[in-house]
Amino acid sequence: MAFVLAIDQGTTNSKALLLDEAGRIVRKASAPVGVSYPQPGWVEQSAADIWQSVQTVSRECLAAAEGKAIAAIGISNQRESVLIWNRRTGEPIGPSITWQCRRSAARIAALRTPAVEQRVQAITGLGLDPLFPAAKIGWLLDAHPEARQLAARGELCTGTIDSWLVFKLTGGKVHATDFGNASRTQLFDIVQGAWSPELLALFDVPAAIMAEARSSNGDFGVTDGASELPAGIPIRAVMGDSHAALFGHGVRRPGAVKATYGTGSSLMTLTDRPVTSRSGLSTTIAWRHGAHTAFALEGNITVSAQAAAWTASILGLPDAQALTRLAETVPDNGGVYFVPALAGLGAPHWREDARAVFSGMLLSTRPAHLARATLEAIALQVRDVFVAMEYDAGLRLDVLNVDGGATGNDLLMQLEADILHRPLQRKAVAELSAAGAGSMAGAALGLWGEAGPDALAALRDVVAPRANSQWRAKLVEGWTLALRRAGA
Repeated sequence: MAFVLAIDQGTTNSKALLLDEAGRIVRKASAPVGVSYPQPGWVEQSAADIWQSVQTVSRECLAAAEGKAIAAIGISNQRESVLIWNRRTGEPIGPSITWQCRRSAARIAALRTPAVEQRVQAITGLGLDPLFPAAKIGWLLDAHPEARQLAARGELCTGTIDSWLVFKLTGGKVHATDFGNASRTQLFDIVQGAWSPELLALFDVPAAIMAEARSSNGDFGVTDGASELPAGIPIRAVMGDSHAALFGHGVRRPGAVKATYGTGSSLMTLTDRPVTSRSGLSTTIAWRHGAHTAFALEGNITVSAQAAAWTASILGLPDAQALTRLAETVPDNGGVYFVPALAGLGAPHWREDARAVFSGMLLSTRPAHLARATLEAIALQVRDVFVAMEYDAGLRLDVLNVDGGATGNDLLMQLEADILHRPLQRKAVAELSAAGAGSMAGAALGLWGEAGPDALAALRDVVAPRANSQWRAKLVEGWTLALRRAGA
């Protein structure tokens, strides 16, 4: 029997799944990863800690293989987080700057003109925003002595977390990323399928430090045996976490949409071709499968399920589960709304200067109302992107496929179904990003078909909407007013 090891490196934890030849989960493991906030708006992580967490979860899953062969590795990763490292030593130059970090806002502001914004979006499908890595790479190069000289001599590598993991797993022999992750850097021409010389010049990023872009189901080398993994295991799938989740849901053609509820949220739906958004969404590459490029529309929410943990801490509660129990003690929000613009607002508003706001509070307001308003805010942000996606795609989306840790929150999922007036489909497998990457890796070796193994297709349940239209209209009206108060 051969196994597939699926690794999902996320913002707050790294996960791994060990899949057998039928795609069944034999073992799962998770390890936390720390996040630092050195200044207001700055968010960073230790690349060494990320690597250590991946080794930890890999080791735990390998123990369940009991010495049997690992046929392939699939990797999914937090997107838009970026770092630079020394090509010879593998040592990072500075921290990994995460996707939530706004430290490159001044560099973006200096570039921002209507002509530049239009050109960047035409090439990459992305709006000009500090979320994306391009300006962060320039910041890292300028922040560290001699970095630009080293880069000019080809002694540095840069990349998103997937390319860092591939480099480490292969002992520095492969510096590569996949088309989907490359399309999120704001440096990749999604039509030509190559790094854009024009944008590399615009953001002052040397071409020599960029990773090679390969098909998502391509050959990313083999493990070198220097880590927890034995030598010679092929890495046969690399995907951004949102892309991998879409693949894990079994979406292979336009007409279906998924939402991932994690630290932030991503809604994604496939399109036949690059679609220019009219309502604040991004056009992106979902994956490249052999010679075929699958495109998608996406909306990125900067703070999603993280809002529940944040409000819980403000209220002195131990965790988001306690916040949910508190929210369940009141029938409604008591007129209170929360806009969780704790790192600005992402899609479809794109207001990096927006700030978090609780509004509508009275003497009768209780902590339970703040708790319920927080869960409603998570669902309402998803609703805003969902509505924009229907408009841009030009079709009605009849169901929302959901994944991510917060989908285990039954109150949140019921609120989402009620606000969207659409059913939600929850998969039996919760770790859809890891499962999607593992599914693609196994398919690359012929363990199962391109649709993925049947074991990953089962539904846990369907959450049906129950609320009436009057409740929904009143909630959306109050949310719209709260967004204006937050600066959206």
